Amino acid sequence: MEHQSCLDNRSVPVVADTSVVINLNATGCAREILDALPNRFLVVSEVELELELDQHTGRNDGVSLAELVASRRAAIVRLGNEGLLHFFSLVSGPATQTLDDGEAATIAYAMEHRTIPLIDERKANRLCVERFPSLSTASTVDLLAHENVQGALGHDRLANAVFDALRHGRMRVLPHHLSWVVDLIGPERARQCASLPSSIRHGY
Repeated sequence: MEHQSCLDNRSVPVVADTSVVINLNATGCAREILDALPNRFLVVSEVELELELDQHTGRNDGVSLAELVASRRAAIVRLGNEGLLHFFSLVSGPATQTLDDGEAATIAYAMEHRTIPLIDERKANRLCVERFPSLSTASTVDLLAHENVQGALGHDRLANAVFDALRHGRMRVLPHHLSWVVDLIGPERARQCASLPSSIRHGY
């Protein structure tokens, strides 16, 4: 399987947005994935709060994150003065130019500490390109496609993990990763994933 991940610099920590933590939990093997990932895995406190407040939906992502933190597989971090300036610039203004608190804080922390933000949404990625062109971003798929993760899980378990992230986490897949995802899980399972574009789900 071709390695598609852009997380090649092992010394740079990654900081995950809310959707990425949800997707990771949805795989059912978050601990093994983070054990295989050489990069330190960080989550900003704003994302932690979003997951705690989202418990009324029936998901337990806040609890799952707390368990990852307790086992030292993840760490909660907070914005400093520079990060807060970036944060407020990303949550203030017209809707087309602003993000929710979790996404904004994740990007702001990455700018402040030169880490790699893990973000899946197209809007957040677009704003990164427009406002912070020097910032390298990655996504949940980059995390799952990391060569160490592929080696730890093997093909079949990785395919199941990606499928579960799509079905249960409603993982968003950026256009340049669509072929890799469909080749991995197969067209039949791709048709069952509502978070994939309709052109992918009905194109087979």
